[in-house]
Amino acid sequence: MDKIFTSAKDIKEGKFILIDDIPCKVVNIDTSKPGKHGAAKMRVTAIGVFDGQKKQWLGPSDQDVEVPIIERTTAQVVSVNGTVAQLMDTTTFETYELDIPEELRNEAAPGKEAEILAAMGKRAIQRIKQ
Repeated sequence: MDKIFTSAKDIKEGKFILIDDIPCKVVNIDTSKPGKHGAAKMRVTAIGVFDGQKKQWLGPSDQDVEVPIIERTTAQVVSVNGTVAQLMDTTTFETYELDIPEELRNEAAPGKEAEILAAMGKRAIQRIKQ
């Protein structure tokens, strides 16, 4: 179970939402007033967590939306090979490789700890701890 359901009116900026089965972080919410014949409409703008794409969701504020279950873990950087880092999870000792985001390539070095964001079977390096 990688997702839960919540009401659209409970969504806030900075929280996560699933748009087209892609976990996204909400950056903007526009809400219209309820009309004579219907509920208020919401336009949610969000950025994909793993691909950085801008996504939009439009629907009534009383509709249920999917929210991904986000897990944050820490991993130790074992080695760096170009733009790929080999990481070891600090709790399960599992090793895996992830691409290093461009803004973190200068900070990634063996022995440092990285904060990993995991959702829907995907992982990404969120930040490098000093």
